Amino acid sequence: MGLDRLTGLIAFARTASLGSYSAAARDLSVSPSAVSKSVQRLEEHFGLRLFSRTTRALVLTPEGRELYERALRVIREVEQIEQAAVAARGEPSGTLKVTAPLPIGVNILAPALPAFRERYPELTVDLRLGDQFADIIEQGIDVAIRVGNLADSRLVSRPLGPHRICTFASPAYLARKGMPRSIDDLVNHDCVNFRYQSTGQALRWPFQVGERVVEITPNASMIIDVSDAVAVVLAAGAGIGISPTYVAAPYVQRGELVPVFPEFAVDRFTITALWPESRRGSPNVKAFLEFLQEIFPAPTPWDSLIEVVRDVHR
Repeated sequence: MGLDRLTGLIAFARTASLGSYSAAARDLSVSPSAVSKSVQRLEEHFGLRLFSRTTRALVLTPEGRELYERALRVIREVEQIEQAAVAARGEPSGTLKVTAPLPIGVNILAPALPAFRERYPELTVDLRLGDQFADIIEQGIDVAIRVGNLADSRLVSRPLGPHRICTFASPAYLARKGMPRSIDDLVNHDCVNFRYQSTGQALRWPFQVGERVVEITPNASMIIDVSDAVAVVLAAGAGIGISPTYVAAPYVQRGELVPVFPEFAVDRFTITALWPESRRGSPNVKAFLEFLQEIFPAPTPWDSLIEVVRDVHR
């Protein structure tokens, strides 16, 4: 098989798994036209239509579906060869592909990565942020960080720490409107809610009251679909809102936010690291997993900060 044919198979497989030439191009760090031309040359070589092209999407033809399954097997074999070569070197080097949700990437990973790179200067980190579900194996991801333990028999997982959420407000807002004494008092406050981009659903606020979790849907004056933007708006005095503690912690440390009902904070899910079974022996993956254990100690520094502030205000 010629190099152009292998390149075409990779471009085709990425396009099929991601649904568009532009998404495949971003993943492969090339132009959309380069991906499109590679796929077209592959179609011409085999004399097959691999995609049914519509104005909105690329859909695999029956012949394309069969070739896609075969192409994935070839690509996985190539990746296993690469992983074997990495393992043989012993020391972390080459490229490490990591994916994580945007808030975790911005607030936890990004500040820590310079120290990781200083420790392993021969290693390039390719960090991809977003909440879109991705097939980790198909996209050649080495380590994925997700909220929740996503069951996949092809993946190994390790819990990193709790995904704790709590309500927060700025001191200026609370000076103006007062600190609510009970959850029921929230009806008299301006509330800023979070909306999931994946579903479009607004978050129901959970509160750990004794042995049970009480959920309410506040009458929100603002609804925002990015956690970091919620924290910025709250710090500007917009009202009371709910946020992961790792997003709000820097604002709390600077005195721009204070926790509201910290005694009712909820460990909503678990932040989990996942990686393909085929990466188990990779020095790159081993090094990064060890580093994750360092930046997710128990208890985490952001949750410890919230506890300290809670004790001060008791």
